[in-house]
Amino acid sequence: MENPKLLPKNEISNSVPNSRIIVITSGKGGVGKTTATANLGMSIARLGYKVALIDADIGLRNLDLLLGLENRILYTAMDILEGQCRLDQALIRDKHWKNLSLLSISKNRQRYNVTRKNMENLVNSICSLGYHFILIDCPAGIDVGFINAISPAEEALIVTTPEITAIRDADRVAGLLEANGIYNAKLLVNRVRPDMIQQNDMMSVRDVQEMLGIPLLGAIPEDNHVIISTNRGEPLVLKKKLTLSGIAFENAARRLIGKQDYFIDLTTPYKGVFQKVQEFFLGYEA
Repeated sequence: MENPKLLPKNEISNSVPNSRIIVITSGKGGVGKTTATANLGMSIARLGYKVALIDADIGLRNLDLLLGLENRILYTAMDILEGQCRLDQALIRDKHWKNLSLLSISKNRQRYNVTRKNMENLVNSICSLGYHFILIDCPAGIDVGFINAISPAEEALIVTTPEITAIRDADRVAGLLEANGIYNAKLLVNRVRPDMIQQNDMMSVRDVQEMLGIPLLGAIPEDNHVIISTNRGEPLVLKKKLTLSGIAFENAARRLIGKQDYFIDLTTPYKGVFQKVQEFFLGYEA
């Protein structure tokens, strides 16, 4: 296969006019951003779309572990930029869904950084290969790695937990996204505990959404199966019998691509999951 050239932003292929480039960010580390990227990407691929996941964390990649692809990564984006491999060689196809691919920016412990222009050219070249969705797993923090990762994006998904520190960082990230021209942002609230919300020991999803003023994409309940799925290298949405968090991820993915306009009621897990609900976590209207 001929080496696909890296395309400048103004020369993106017209054959894929509907490619959506979404950065998944948080500001604060440890809120489940990479888990969200893996599960949302897998869910969208299962719906028939061609999806590319980009692990933009320099030197601390983890997305390959969540997908069980850690042993298949021979080349990274750094190798492409240095002329050591082709783009198609660095795009690793998933074991389960061949329309899902992963690109790591760098190998573990590599400290090289890519420029904004490099990121834009990489993403545009991936678009030219016919991918419908490109999800960029943004590194934690708001330093140069964050700025470079968001530069090719047109949309953003901000992941937070119902903790005041995570919410504050998410609020700051929302401001930085707007300052960089990304106004289409949605909110994913992770590790929600309905029992704690009912006891007023945790902010409700509605409280978090109102504090940030960002449209809500979905909420993911706390689930011990996340640790199990991570250790096995299989996203939650691959389980034959989905847990509530797996259902919530699939729900969020369907909302993201516009195939579903309602939320699931996480307080009654398996009753009417696919019916429209009027209240969502203490009165949130769908």
